[in-house]
Amino acid sequence: MSVADIRTNYHKGVLLEESSAATPLEQFTHWFNDAMKANVVEPTAMTLASADSHGRPSARIVLLKGFDERGFVFFTNYESRKGEELSANPRASLLFFWAALERQVRIEGEVAKVADDESDAYYDSRPLGSRIGAWASPQSRPITHDALQARTRQFTESLGEHPARPPFWGGFRIAPDYVEFWQGRPSRLHDRLVYRRAAEGGWARGRLAP
Repeated sequence: MSVADIRTNYHKGVLLEESSAATPLEQFTHWFNDAMKANVVEPTAMTLASADSHGRPSARIVLLKGFDERGFVFFTNYESRKGEELSANPRASLLFFWAALERQVRIEGEVAKVADDESDAYYDSRPLGSRIGAWASPQSRPITHDALQARTRQFTESLGEHPARPPFWGGFRIAPDYVEFWQGRPSRLHDRLVYRRAAEGGWARGRLAP
């Protein structure tokens, strides 16, 4: 079979204005709960797209660790490629794809670091191995397998069972000004419902052609 012949006809849902929520946070909460109930694999996995100061884009999967009216939070090494790009160009896009539900959510907005106490609280909640790993990995820098293993042993011995959060590691929050909900439909006539932040506050909702 040719790659060009691989296709799926989507049919599991419909997204209409009259049945959608008034705000993107409410609508995201409904869909996220649906993903959890459907036992979607890695429901918190999202593609994070960023760009450097020259506009060169990059994308990778990260995990959602919180969301509320302020935005969507994930954690990383601030000295990694994505950390440096977000510091230099503090706008980003997130993409959730829940294939089992034939749904996508696109989120765009401004990026800022979360407060230190929020990063501390999440770091302290992680398994010990992950806390040690945050110290051991010079994320996005060249390293050999043996060197990474050696650094992990070194920090495991020196930090003990209650390591403090590394100063170069913490959370980012994306405060959305654009959120698009996509529901797959037959014949590629997909539903695309968009929420845009209005200048006077609140959200303007509309539909896009598929």
